[in-house]
Amino acid sequence: MKKEDKTKIIESLVEQLNANNKIYLADCSSLTVEKINQFRKSCFEKKVSLTVVKNSLLKKALERAADSRLTELIPVLKGATAVMFTEVGSTPAKLIKAFRAKNDKPVLKGAYVEDNIYIGDKELDALANIKSKNELIADVVALLQSPAKRVIGALQAHAEKKDAA
Repeated sequence: MKKEDKTKIIESLVEQLNANNKIYLADCSSLTVEKINQFRKSCFEKKVSLTVVKNSLLKKALERAADSRLTELIPVLKGATAVMFTEVGSTPAKLIKAFRAKNDKPVLKGAYVEDNIYIGDKELDALANIKSKNELIADVVALLQSPAKRVIGALQAHAEKKDAA
């Protein structure tokens, strides 16, 4: 690969790293071409961008990224690395868990989600349980509606008692 090509790849990775705050690094090695294509398809369906990159290029991109905390992911860059970018923090973790129900890979190497660094496959469950912004808003709205619903229910019950009497 020519130096110009490597530079373009690094610049592209830096742009993606700076534009996303939900980044996953996974090991997809030893998956057959058919299996990796199935995984790519499931990622595409869930709007997760998946790219396999050389560790040396990714290391340089992580070093050049705007957020210096991304450099904490450098130690996990061993073996083949797939980079996943997403809008919803838990989606890649859920995809990995679902795919691993039938396969031994992909294995989570590390992730950067909502300003937090997660290292190792043991963090997969924690990442899968992260709620999206919309889910959190729905929870807050439900909590706010709960007391109002109880008051309305009590008033309606009281009105029905008066009508019955």
